[in-house]
Amino acid sequence: MNSNVCDLKREGGNSMPFEPHEEHGLVWFGASILKGVRHGFSTRLGGASPAPWDSLNLRPGMGDGRDALLENYRRFCAVIGADPERTVLSRQVHETNVRACTEADAGKGLFRERDYDSADALITNVPGLTLFVFSADCGTVLLHDPDSGAVGAAHAGWRGCAGGIVEKTVQEMGRLYGAKPERLRAALGPCIGQCCFESDEDVPAAMREALGQEAEPYLEKRGPKWHVDLEGLNRQWLLRAGVLPENIESSGLCTACRGDLFWSHRKLGEARGVQCAAIAAGN
Repeated sequence: MNSNVCDLKREGGNSMPFEPHEEHGLVWFGASILKGVRHGFSTRLGGASPAPWDSLNLRPGMGDGRDALLENYRRFCAVIGADPERTVLSRQVHETNVRACTEADAGKGLFRERDYDSADALITNVPGLTLFVFSADCGTVLLHDPDSGAVGAAHAGWRGCAGGIVEKTVQEMGRLYGAKPERLRAALGPCIGQCCFESDEDVPAAMREALGQEAEPYLEKRGPKWHVDLEGLNRQWLLRAGVLPENIESSGLCTACRGDLFWSHRKLGEARGVQCAAIAAGN
């Protein structure tokens, strides 16, 4: 087993809700709260892309080429039990649009053009349709309603977080699929941690405007800069939306600290790939 995976198992002990997995060199994480649901949070390990996208890049349109991209999707979908031809890829513009996906969306972003200008969150109740959102520091959230089988996937960077995209995704799953918040299971994927998310006044100001006093525990002034707990803020939005605390799990992994596992925009700029959070509908 890859030494990175062994180290994570030792670090997490019995308290780590996300379980690292490895198959043929490909490393990914699963959330125990989503056990039995086809899902996964990818890392940068186990793909076919050359440097600087090495190696499991899932970002279309990069210099590693389409053949490498399709092979990376084939490998990742194989380990989570998904069909690459029935994937739907987000179109992330750091806004709060939630797209409800149907069978007609299968393959969009990978095998067919995306006919939507923005979709930072995707939801569906179509069995076997697999939703993909992406990150290289931003937060990702996967949602599952065990009664209807409906799922959601949200990209929640600081702008989307301040805009309430997580709460909006929960609300849309309720409106369209009858998914009650108290039934939902939620997993918060790896993102930049408070240790590394250093900002000026703009980010804390946006969070306070959106969440009021609820934002304060996740904002810490260190010298002239603020350090922001993006994972904690996205969790707060889930609670605000009515998701029960016992139904929420967080990876606790910082993408900026763990360059051996993840790409970080803050550390690498655009010379990088992306990792994904993916989930398939159905019981």
